[in-house]
Amino acid sequence: MTDARPPAIALMGPTASGKSALALALAERFGGEIVSVDSALVYRGLEIGAAKPDAAERARVAHHMLDLRDPWQTYSAAEFADDGRRAIDAILVRGRLPILVGGTGLYFAALLEGLSPMPAADPAVRAEIAAQAAALGWPALHAQLAAVDPDAAARIGPGDPQRIQRALEVHRLSGVPISEWQRRPPEVPPLPVRVLQLAIAPRERAELHARIAARFDAMVAAGFLDEVRALRALPQLRAHPAPLELPAIRAVGYRQAWEHLDGLGDAAWMRERAIAATRQLAKRQFTWLRGRSQVRWFDPARERAALDAAVEQALAAHPGAPAVGG
Repeated sequence: MTDARPPAIALMGPTASGKSALALALAERFGGEIVSVDSALVYRGLEIGAAKPDAAERARVAHHMLDLRDPWQTYSAAEFADDGRRAIDAILVRGRLPILVGGTGLYFAALLEGLSPMPAADPAVRAEIAAQAAALGWPALHAQLAAVDPDAAARIGPGDPQRIQRALEVHRLSGVPISEWQRRPPEVPPLPVRVLQLAIAPRERAELHARIAARFDAMVAAGFLDEVRALRALPQLRAHPAPLELPAIRAVGYRQAWEHLDGLGDAAWMRERAIAATRQLAKRQFTWLRGRSQVRWFDPARERAALDAAVEQALAAHPGAPAVGG
């Protein structure tokens, strides 16, 4: 049976792979608007270190899902799925092509497949868990998780505070392990679009590593440390008992810069740790992408013509799709 839903393009891939520049080019060519699928770009004040589109890029193409929360707040994948769906609906009403761009696999999964039903975030419970972590350390809370949900503890490492916190929160709110919630099927209707899923990544891993290092150096040269100093000066972050546990400050680069400004290491120490953390993020992104059977892989530098042809074919297969340059 033919899928009559209008098309959308998803540009996935590891950090520093060139997704943003490609998205801008495709949006201008095919009459699109960009929906960011990035867990750092939802936070205000994370600009240089998050590679957020600047004012000129936003003037060229409409962007959505940016600057939704302050850096001392949290934002869940379920919230992203709801907000992202509304953004896509609005783009379709305008007769434009939704282009989903980013590297946050959980956000993509929430939007494309939906999430299993489970309790919503509870600020009081999260604050209680964060306070316990500050006093005992996250490995101790990971041990607590292992006692109530060994399946989740086996998947979540003791150095992954965000997922430990969420798993404990769900159990404390519901009495049901998060692993059991996750086995339940999603309860969401399908998206109103048919999504062409494209993975964008250099063919050689060494090339990506070089891009990661060059981008971090460019960020520092552009004033990244001043940006982190401005975050540290915000009254809400100065008053926070554990700012390094906030999702915004845990973003790669920001945590390492924050610790550098705390005096834990010099600039070279910060650079080494930030680049290493970004490489680890890219590795996790590759792992997630390889588990998605519908994804088509392209090296944007070497296979741009083939990538453009894939997009053109996906749009041509759907009558009523946005016209080229529309």
